[in-house]
Order: sequence, then structure tokens, then C-alpha cells
Amino acid sequence: MKLRLEVGKLRFLVNLQNTPTAKAVFEAAPFEGRASTWGEEVYFATPVSAKLEPDAQQVVEPGTVCFWTEGDALALPYGRTPISTDERPKLASRCNVLGRLEGDPKELAKIRSGDRISVARA
Repeated sequence: MKLRLEVGKLRFLVNLQNTPTAKAVFEAAPFEGRASTWGEEVYFATPVSAKLEPDAQQVVEPGTVCFWTEGDALALPYGRTPISTDERPKLASRCNVLGRLEGDPKELAKIRSGDRISVARA
């Protein structure tokens, strides 16, 4: 399962894992959201609600695609957040890991708060 994220001229592919939340997001596509930023993380609301999965994580590697259950949002960290204690992204709270971005996650830095993000099946 793969998703395609588009923000203006930027394109990202996401390789999804086989998890309940990843399947729910894939099934909900296509949908759109408005980007918000928090340190070196982009996040946006989705039409999906999910419960925290047993392997949820708060500290992840850049490029990990996460689902923030408290905000029904996709979280796309590419570097340090305001609560990071090292170089790795530390999310606001534990999140379900959905998969990984293909390519350089630093490209997410080009996304600005308020940008429209479209999500589709790839």
C-alpha cells in the first residue's frame, strides 16, 4: 500500500505498513488537509479516527509517517521538534507508525503552515 502526498509542486510517496491505522488512512483516501508545522514536523487533520496501537512511539526517525490519535492527524517529522532531546523527532505524544516517506524527508521543510495537502492512493 502506498499513498501520494501533494503540496503545490511537491510530491511525496509513502510506503505504508500493514497496520489497522495505515489501512484506515489508505481506505479514507483521497482527502485533503491544511498543513501546520511544529518545529521540524508537518501535521494535518484527516477524516480518520483511530485508537493508539500497542507499538505506538513518541521518538521516531526523520521520514517516519505517523498518526497522532489525539488530533486525528498525520504527522510527518523530518527533524527536531520543540521537545526533542536529541537529533531525532520527538512527537507531542505517542503516535501510531504508519510507514515511511520515500526520498529525503528534509523536503518537508518546504511546506508552510496553511498549505493544502492532498492525499491519494498511489
